[in-house]
Amino acid sequence: MSGLLLTRRGFAAGGLALTGLAACGRGPARFAGSATAPASSTMRAVPNADYDAWVASFKKRAVAAGHSGAVVERAFRGAGYLPKVIERDRDQTEFTRTLEDYLAIAASDERVRNGRAKYASLSRTLDGIEARYGVDKKIVTAVWGMESSYGERRGDVHIVSAMSTLAFDGRRKDFFEKQLFAVLKILAAGDTTPENMRGSWAGAMGHTQFMPTSYLAYAVDHTGDGRRDIWAEDPTDALASTANYLAKFGWTRGQPWGLEVRLPQGFDRARAGFSNTRSVADWTAMGVRDMDGGRIRDHGPARVIEPESGGPAFMVFRNFDVIKRYNNATSYAIGVGHLGDRIAGGGPIRTSFGPDPQGLTLEDRKEIQRRLTARGFDTEGADGVIGAKSEAAIRAYEAANGLPSTGVATKALLRRLGGTPRA
Repeated sequence: MSGLLLTRRGFAAGGLALTGLAACGRGPARFAGSATAPASSTMRAVPNADYDAWVASFKKRAVAAGHSGAVVERAFRGAGYLPKVIERDRDQTEFTRTLEDYLAIAASDERVRNGRAKYASLSRTLDGIEARYGVDKKIVTAVWGMESSYGERRGDVHIVSAMSTLAFDGRRKDFFEKQLFAVLKILAAGDTTPENMRGSWAGAMGHTQFMPTSYLAYAVDHTGDGRRDIWAEDPTDALASTANYLAKFGWTRGQPWGLEVRLPQGFDRARAGFSNTRSVADWTAMGVRDMDGGRIRDHGPARVIEPESGGPAFMVFRNFDVIKRYNNATSYAIGVGHLGDRIAGGGPIRTSFGPDPQGLTLEDRKEIQRRLTARGFDTEGADGVIGAKSEAAIRAYEAANGLPSTGVATKALLRRLGGTPRA
């Protein structure tokens, strides 16, 4: 089974953890699709004299820039150099996932089930947030699910240590110093404490993974307790902050993100894509329909996109672009939109993606995972995504059965496990 820890390029995504808007200071979170992995037990500070000297210099600069000396001292009390942060920053392996794999994780049965439970239990809170900011509550819930699995994976790295380590390292010194100065402003405002300010190794914080600078710009106190607390067990402020972020970037109340559509036989694919915006009436005249064959409601200018040749097509509206301001990846925006639809009761994507290069369907790959696990080679779930854990399970099975070590899911493997390929 694969975690949703992929890079935000192509169809890669968060926690989805990815190089994205936050890396250049525009998006709220460095890690989406969220879903920030908790710090490992090795994410511990170690002595480093050069880091200590850098911290002493930064403290002087911070005070000279007008920050309270008491706040600065408190912020760095207990902070230290985290070598594992540098390792993570240097080794951000980029996995290329198909959109099918991405959506299998982003809108997995578990994520949908948990999202529906949260959607129901927090209905009054979400209704209030939607009424105030005009952002669809199912989208806010979906962002929460993508970014931290509904608060279960917020990260537990000490933010001051992480930001100061990365600023000291110097590879992106200006960016992380800016984040560190923002941290000082947050602490000075009393929104949280240095001890509670925890998140991902790259600085994304709270239920919906805001970077410090984006927190300053968009976080809100929806509960009215005088603090913009995105770290608390109560996710209210974090959810409202996400709604405020999307609203500030132009969310249109009542407009969907998009929908899966059926393209007519012989449709000219050259007319699709992000560079071709047309009215819904124009698309309708070309024969584009919803998945039941009906005409599509006019929600404003729209584009028809087909992210993978032969796979599902979508008609997307302006709110799709607003979601991409949270994470500038097409896969992420489709993932959030589709997860939101599922949370609100909608069904799965209806168009088949077709078999993978090994001739296996998503259901075939799930069957392989289930059968391997049943034989004692645990893939840690059956989502149909052949990630590192599934590859390791396949290799272990191959070794136990005297087979060449490949780690590849194939039709032959499925048959050997007693299954029958669908494709």
